[in-house]
This record gives sequence, structure tokens and C-alpha cells, in this order.
Amino acid sequence: MTATAFIPPASVLTVMAHPDDAELWAGGTLALCAAAGADVTIAVPLHPEPRASEAVAGAAVLGAGLHEINEPTAAAVRERLLDTRPEVVLTHPLRDVHPDHRRIAEAVLEALPEVVIATGCPRRVYTTDTYNSLTLDGPVHAHTTVDITSTWASKQRALAAHASQPIAEHFGPMAETLGRLWGARVGVAFAENFVPLPILGRLPTAVTL
Repeated sequence: MTATAFIPPASVLTVMAHPDDAELWAGGTLALCAAAGADVTIAVPLHPEPRASEAVAGAAVLGAGLHEINEPTAAAVRERLLDTRPEVVLTHPLRDVHPDHRRIAEAVLEALPEVVIATGCPRRVYTTDTYNSLTLDGPVHAHTTVDITSTWASKQRALAAHASQPIAEHFGPMAETLGRLWGARVGVAFAENFVPLPILGRLPTAVTL
């Protein structure tokens, strides 16, 4: 598998469980999309301070808007999808090791059919990486691997905005390990990987997001 020239979608909605998840698993790609003029939104459940302010700061570094979901339910996700009608949706692996991640991914999956039938959006849905690229079913499969070398510094700054979390001690080093691993697989310095989910039985033909 080799990296190809990145073709950004017109809009991306990232639905995640925690304020630092979008930065950790897709920050470089979201920054690429925003820099190319895409409408990028991060949706996460409402968290108390300081995490709420950190979420705003991290999204701003990536050039993304932030939407806080009151409850991580399929109904809340459905409403956000109907409001934004994104071309691409990113969320956690359905078999992520973190139960909060699984619940959000399941809410997205439950919301999709009705919204896609009604609006035709999203056109493509992908799951992100996870802790050391290991799900409950084994390693994350290599599929759509995006070169984020040019936005690696932005990803690091966005992660650093989450000062209440163990970024320097834990998440930052893991992000670098994963970034270098995916990058090595496609011959670049840093990369992020995404795996498509079928929408009403169809998978994307696009080789990039």
C-alpha cells in the first residue's frame, strides 16, 4: 500500500467519545482537510471543565469547529448528521477496546441508515485508529492511509491543548509511534489510517477520504 495525493472531501464530521480523541486518532487528517478548505466539525459529548475548554482549543488548532452533544445517543448523532450533511464521517472502531468508544461508534452506526436514505449523506464513513492499533478483534487493518507529515506539528499542538490529560507521558508518545508506523508502511514520515464502514451495503470507491 502506498500513499496517494490527498484529495480532501468537501466536509467532514468526526464523532468521538472524548475531547482529545479527534486530535489523537485523526488530527493530522482533519488539519489537512481544513487547510484545503473543507468544512470540518468535531462532535463530542459534553464534558465538564477543563475538558470543555480544551476541546475548543484543540479543535481551533486543527481549523475545525466543535459541537458538543448532550448525550451520546443515536438520536443526538442523527440530529447532527441531518444538520451538517457531511460528505465524510469519522468515528471509532466498532470493536474498540474502550467502552465509551464502542458506544459512540454504535450510535453512529444506528443513526446512519435513516439519514443516508433521507439525505444521501454521508457519502463515506470511516473508523479511525485506536490504542496501539489493537481492537477487541485484533489489529486495525491497513486501508486508507493518509500522509500527515505536513500537518504533524499541528496534530502535536492540538494534542498539547488537552493539558488535563497525560499527553506528554502517554498519548503523545503513542501518537508518534502510530504516526511513524503508518508512515513507514506507505513510505512517508507520519500517517494516519482509516477503515471504511459499509453504508447500506456499499463501500467507498475513493482511495482517499
